[in-house]
Amino acid sequence: MTALVWQEDLNTGIDVIDNQHRRIVAIVNALSDAQQRQDRRAVGEVLEELVDYTLSHFTFEEALMEDAGYEFGRPHKRLHDIFAARIRQYQLRFAEGEDVADELKSMLSRWLFQHIRNDDRAYVESVRRNMLKLTSDTSEGGWLSVALKRFFGRKGA
Repeated sequence: MTALVWQEDLNTGIDVIDNQHRRIVAIVNALSDAQQRQDRRAVGEVLEELVDYTLSHFTFEEALMEDAGYEFGRPHKRLHDIFAARIRQYQLRFAEGEDVADELKSMLSRWLFQHIRNDDRAYVESVRRNMLKLTSDTSEGGWLSVALKRFFGRKGA
């Protein structure tokens, strides 16, 4: 399999999400590299990273959708749950000694880009609208002020 290459039509316009998606692509490419080196230990480590990072990404994405009141958040979460279960199955098969790298890379290359282009694209407007609302409230008790104080200990960063 050739390396996955990020394509401009995968950008959602939400930088934090786009950066997370790019990271997942990089992990898939690391899986391919580990397999080409025939390094089973490295394949296992990359598989572990893929599972951990993807689950974290899904949780973050779902929180954004929920905060935005995205009406299809629950079905989108269900897609994530189904995908996570599939990835865990690959992880189990690998732990039992099976070589799952080719099959996993093939599934990931199809699923990931399709999911971003279709399923993720559907929530973008709701999340962007909510993010603009949250960050435009610069009042003392507004979200931006509270977040800046929480993360930076002051009003401005």
